[in-house]
Amino acid sequence: MKTLTFENLLEKKSLLLHLTIILMSFIIAVLFSVLRPGLVTAEDQISLFILLLIQLELFIYVARKIFRRIKPGANREELTKIILSRFALFLVICFIIALIVNMFSITVISLIKDKDPAGAITGFFSQGFGEWLKATIGGLLFGAAIFIFIQWQDALKREQKLREENLIFQNETLKNQVNPHFLFNSLNTISSLIQLQPETAEKFINNLSSVYRYILENGPRDKVALKSELDFIIGYFNLHEVRDEEKIILNIEEIDTGKFEILPVSLQILIENAIKHNIATRENPLRISIYIEGQYIVVNNNLQKKATQLQSMKIGLKNLSERIRLTTGKDLVIEETNNYFVVKLPLLK
Repeated sequence: MKTLTFENLLEKKSLLLHLTIILMSFIIAVLFSVLRPGLVTAEDQISLFILLLIQLELFIYVARKIFRRIKPGANREELTKIILSRFALFLVICFIIALIVNMFSITVISLIKDKDPAGAITGFFSQGFGEWLKATIGGLLFGAAIFIFIQWQDALKREQKLREENLIFQNETLKNQVNPHFLFNSLNTISSLIQLQPETAEKFINNLSSVYRYILENGPRDKVALKSELDFIIGYFNLHEVRDEEKIILNIEEIDTGKFEILPVSLQILIENAIKHNIATRENPLRISIYIEGQYIVVNNNLQKKATQLQSMKIGLKNLSERIRLTTGKDLVIEETNNYFVVKLPLLK
């Protein structure tokens, strides 16, 4: 069952939202007549109900546009600044809408009663504007205060969830990298190179050290420069290349990395998955390509599935997908055909 959240409530086709607006409009119209006994006719109540209904529908529409998405990954201070600035904009726009709707209402009622609309509007500004202004500002402040409090709470919950996902992601990343198989294979490679190719062994050790340093330094971050991530991937792949020789082929197309950022270690997870779950031989090498497609960076590999598929692939992709969604507000795109496995990671500017 889908959890009822603030964003769900603001969905354009939410029946609950429209029913809530109707109920609120009715309650306010009734309270208005109770607070002014004998001064509010049934006709006034109906007019007020319709006026409130129109205004609230428009206010919610404006709110949906202004508060549609808060900056992913923002901290508490940034969240407060963003929400307060949008709150001020929301109040200004709603006040203008309320004034326009009220003028329109006065005009329509005047025409229905065969009165001069211009005179009615002039009378409103000379006699009733002050009272209307107080009521409108009071209503807007009260409603917007509740509105912004709910939005702020939702934003903080998203922030907390992102932090939790980051901790899970960091833990999974370290577990995936600092694992017995990877270290065992790397140490075996070093051992075989030390006597036969000492210079190559030294380069291998330095490269291995750089890979782990990158993971430890950048794993906790929300984003890194795309160029840094690609440099890391090249270093990481070189470790496999020394060990597996021509069994795995990596092709990184020429990419303009200057303006893009990416989640750290995310590309490595996809490459590790491709290597872990596919057969790679010199006769039928595993071919991995990395390139940009629109606002995504794509990791594409030919499918040569091993007979036994590990469940960890789905878990790793699920964790990565959730972290990307929380951090960027976009989804990880996964496509699988008979011959290729393609994953598209959204880029950050």
